[in-house]
Amino acid sequence: MSVQPIRLFGDPVLTTKAVPVVDFDAELRRLVADLADTMQAAPGSGLAAPQIGVGLRVFTYHVDGELGHLVNPELTLSDDEQFGPEGCLSIPGLTFDCRRAQSVIARGFNMYGDPVVIEGSEYLARAIQHETDHLDGILFIDRLDTATRKQAMKAIREAEWSGLSGPPQIKVSPHPMNGFGL
Repeated sequence: MSVQPIRLFGDPVLTTKAVPVVDFDAELRRLVADLADTMQAAPGSGLAAPQIGVGLRVFTYHVDGELGHLVNPELTLSDDEQFGPEGCLSIPGLTFDCRRAQSVIARGFNMYGDPVVIEGSEYLARAIQHETDHLDGILFIDRLDTATRKQAMKAIREAEWSGLSGPPQIKVSPHPMNGFGL
């Protein structure tokens, strides 16, 4: 198990839909361990496989002292909403207010192929939705209102780590998120 480089905004893997996991084997368990190690080292509250360059539908989370993972998630979202700050380890150092469902029921599997149901609200719901979006090739900035998205894109272009002044570059995040990244 080891800490892996985190892919940054501009890397095409972040906007590519991940494929379902079909083999619940030692390689998957190693991936889950690498995701957990990388997420905790960043530190962050969640990390999806595409963020370390692996196009599989799996993510880890660490919220309210609970470390977990989910494979092939399917979400049922509440109608009530929350609006608050959100960040991303692939967009380091930046947070913007984002609208999400207040609560979620996430169904999927653990790394051994056993069925799992996670029910969460508030921050856990936000983290699960954020990471599942990564598996669908969606970044949280895609969910921002038009004015805030423009502000986010300007901040990304001006960020020290950004390669957006020219062609997108794949880089490893140099900035810890101090718990704000998902």
